[in-house]
Amino acid sequence: MKKTGALFIVCGPSGVGKGTVCKELLRVKPEVKLSISATTRERRKGEIEGVNYYFIGKSNFQDMIKSGGFLEYAEVYNNLYGTPKKYVLEQLDMGYDIILEIDPQGAMQIKEKFPKGIFIFLLPPSMKELRNRIISRGRDDEDNIEKRLNCAYKEIDFIKEYDYYIINDDLSNAVNSLVSIIEAEGCRVKGNVDELIKMYKEEV
Repeated sequence: MKKTGALFIVCGPSGVGKGTVCKELLRVKPEVKLSISATTRERRKGEIEGVNYYFIGKSNFQDMIKSGGFLEYAEVYNNLYGTPKKYVLEQLDMGYDIILEIDPQGAMQIKEKFPKGIFIFLLPPSMKELRNRIISRGRDDEDNIEKRLNCAYKEIDFIKEYDYYIINDDLSNAVNSLVSIIEAEGCRVKGNVDELIKMYKEEV
């Protein structure tokens, strides 16, 4: 039975561990495809073009916006981020599930354009732990840490817009919860009903 893939949008506040959870998910469930975002921010040490992000200039990014090349885009901390549309739609049509790690601002754009997506909000065990995680990354000064925490408080207010939440208190538990969501969504009757009926009636 040919099934259309599902788009899983994983988001949450900065520092909650979205990248770590998604990376581990792809290790334990390699059939899931990762949507790679484009960004205008500088590449960080250890990041690889086409693996972590597509790093592009602002003028090229603006050209892609004008041509409708993004499923969503947003400005976050003075940098532009966007999800290239073509790859995502092609993979879904081929039957692959796609995982998209994104900030909440971009997630709400996708919800307007692609309401069939499954939206998952990753929460920290506490705001104190979120602060500790942001500090431990060693990338932000005190002003930026406060800015990220203030954004986190506002973003959590919108959790009602999501289908699922996962508390990232333990990596293994968080990944297992995400796998369970993906597998449960794959068994939904809605979206597969025509193919299911056809498959069994063909045996008659």
